[in-house]
Amino acid sequence: MAFKTKQDQVAEIIRERILSGAYPRGTKLKQFDIAQDLEVSITPVREALHMLGAEGFVESVPHKGLIVPPVRLHESREIFELRLKLEGDLTARALARMNRATLTGLRESQAVIAALADGGTRLASRTENYRFHFRLYELADRPQTLQFIRVLWAKYPFIDQERGGRRLKHIDEHERFLRLVEAGDMEAAVDAMVAHIESGWRDLLASEAMAAAG
Repeated sequence: MAFKTKQDQVAEIIRERILSGAYPRGTKLKQFDIAQDLEVSITPVREALHMLGAEGFVESVPHKGLIVPPVRLHESREIFELRLKLEGDLTARALARMNRATLTGLRESQAVIAALADGGTRLASRTENYRFHFRLYELADRPQTLQFIRVLWAKYPFIDQERGGRRLKHIDEHERFLRLVEAGDMEAAVDAMVAHIESGWRDLLASEAMAAAG
């Protein structure tokens, strides 16, 4: 396992909080407040925010400082198409290197997600979903691609899982993926992961259409 500096650890916490919605889109990020919350000095927070800025999780706005960038829906289809290609490829590479420890870790993560469906918060569920996917993708040992996928996730308008029963649906989709892996059908498992991403996109479009209709 790669050694993580304090900067890396702080960046991972902030990244998860952005993706989970704990730091909502448009939120101003104050270094001092984050440092106090995480009980670290300003230096690793500043370095982490600089790293996250390069990834697209944070942007600098004149007269406002550092903020969590808003979702730009006109960019979403391109991001979705890139996610399909890159995450499908990483999934295939990861499954070729799958080991018992990683599969156990995915099963444990899935159990947490399922447990959160019964009274867990949206933030906790989205955080664990992020961990599930990236625990898998990291196994591919393609750090540049992994970095780019993080950038795509930073820009992607993930749907509120309470809408349209998305939370339960994505649990079922994870379960189908895991069962195919456990059965040794890796090609079908890759297809299941791609279908999972496509399903989320369709639900997002349906959600936006409903919102527009009032």
